Amino acid sequence: MRGKKSITPKRFGDHRGFFSETYNAEAFAKAGITRPFVQDNHSLSQDKGTVRGLHYQMAPHGQDKLVRVTKGAILDVAVDIRRGSPTFGQHIAVVLSSENWQQLYIPVGFAHGFCTLEPATEVMYKVTSLYAPQAERGLRWNDPDLKIDWPVEEAAATLSAKDTVYPMLRDLTDLFEDLT
Repeated sequence: MRGKKSITPKRFGDHRGFFSETYNAEAFAKAGITRPFVQDNHSLSQDKGTVRGLHYQMAPHGQDKLVRVTKGAILDVAVDIRRGSPTFGQHIAVVLSSENWQQLYIPVGFAHGFCTLEPATEVMYKVTSLYAPQAERGLRWNDPDLKIDWPVEEAAATLSAKDTVYPMLRDLTDLFEDLT
């Protein structure tokens, strides 16, 4: 799907541990990522099988995201909700972990969520627009039309109350337009 990019920063290790440059504006601009990041978020999910999402913010507060895992592992999911897009309603799912050190760049126009694959997982992500509660929206994580192969049974998933009541894709009224 257009726009998403998987990025694996270099890690330099020695007997002390490692060093990694996880964000460099110049290098990202060369890769086509030019919108400035304005906020960093950090979440801890204690339980394996915690699902967060699928979330997005509407214009003018839409967010590009750069997601990475600093401890543990997740199945990271982005769903295309750009009306008119040839990949509308399709998703990508990528395992991000502290081991593989990959990052996923998700542009505006995608609902985003993840499921923890290990206990005590920590996720950090940069966004290009500040959190705006009035613009916050969501898509039901377990919508059968999305065909997401979540690594947790529905009854065993740990969710927030709001994530259990978001609408299905077919019922969404707040969508993005495909501008590409």
